[in-house]
Amino acid sequence: MGIAGMGLRIRNGRIKRMPVIVLVISYLLGSIPFGLLLVRWKSGQDVRLIGSGRTGTTNTLRAAGYPIAIITFILDMAKGAAGVWLARWLAPGQIWMEVLAPIAVIVGHNYSIFLLEWDERGRLRLRGGAGGASALGGTIGLWPPSILFLIPAGILIYFGVGYASVATMSIGVFAMLLFAVRAGLGLSSWIYVVYGLLAEVLLLWALRPNIQNLLNGAERGIGWRARRKN
Repeated sequence: MGIAGMGLRIRNGRIKRMPVIVLVISYLLGSIPFGLLLVRWKSGQDVRLIGSGRTGTTNTLRAAGYPIAIITFILDMAKGAAGVWLARWLAPGQIWMEVLAPIAVIVGHNYSIFLLEWDERGRLRLRGGAGGASALGGTIGLWPPSILFLIPAGILIYFGVGYASVATMSIGVFAMLLFAVRAGLGLSSWIYVVYGLLAEVLLLWALRPNIQNLLNGAERGIGWRARRKN
């Protein structure tokens, strides 16, 4: 085998490994617990010991107020979008990687390798958030104009329904509907709909306690709903 052949084999090997590299980097990116770091910087508290114990936007709002919550939301959203951009940069033309990379970000956000700990039963577990902001960021990364629809819709549900968990659960549904309409019009691939489906599965799984609270009428409300309960 000549030098050219050896070079081709090495290059092909790198190309084959690239999807794995993209997924690993995306997971590690998603694992960065911005909410925990920001709350600790702002107040010295551990957000995992407050409210739901999650590291996302809603719990940082409880722990440190709106400014820190908004910054957390933006950074967590950026993680999801960055997963898409990373896939397009390192694995160009591989549309499934555009879908799976932001999903890996959500998994990292919800189950951060940097938040490995023992639970009360002596089992190892990974802590994190619910994945809403990162799921939104992934949708925006796949189709940037979606921010014009998703942000207003999310705000309306957040304050209109009065439950942060319902707003979070709606993100994957909106992504599926949005990408289904675009695919039906021939503007994007149906594979993007799979992103919305996988994201919604992860969101629902992470929000199991909240869903139970909603069914029992015990979910924490926000805005008008919180005032009504008081």
